[in-house]
Amino acid sequence: MLRVNGVDRVALAILLERYGLDLRLVAPEEVIPGSYWGESEAGVIGARVYARLDTPLHSVLHEAAHAICMTPERRAGLDTDAGGDHQEETAVCYLQLALADALPGVDRARLCADMDDWGYSFRLGSTAAWFERDADEARVWLQAHGLIDSQGRVTYVSR
Repeated sequence: MLRVNGVDRVALAILLERYGLDLRLVAPEEVIPGSYWGESEAGVIGARVYARLDTPLHSVLHEAAHAICMTPERRAGLDTDAGGDHQEETAVCYLQLALADALPGVDRARLCADMDDWGYSFRLGSTAAWFERDADEARVWLQAHGLIDSQGRVTYVSR
């Protein structure tokens, strides 16, 4: 599992800053504020994404993607539970993989495997298969909201 301590944390913080998000690292063994799942999973409150060094990278990117995908009004009240509908959730999963491509030294295949290991579930049996062959709905949603371009690259704008 690729964790925050295994990636360029400055690059991760800069990536989130491009969206107006603030990466906040908490001390080892401390409870992560705004974590829906607890344990070492990332948390989100407003424009702050919380993590520890042992937090899985996919968790940080997932919570950041939730904040990016929601309207400003929802983001202002965001505290722990991002909510959203099925379309937004699939868009979040797609966006977290697209965000991984923007980080130096992060391999999408690795992130897909980590998502599978964590328990993400897709119709085609794996995150990679879903991303490559079944994520059209997510791509359309992200493009419609200006979050990715026609090539699937992040635009660095929030909804």
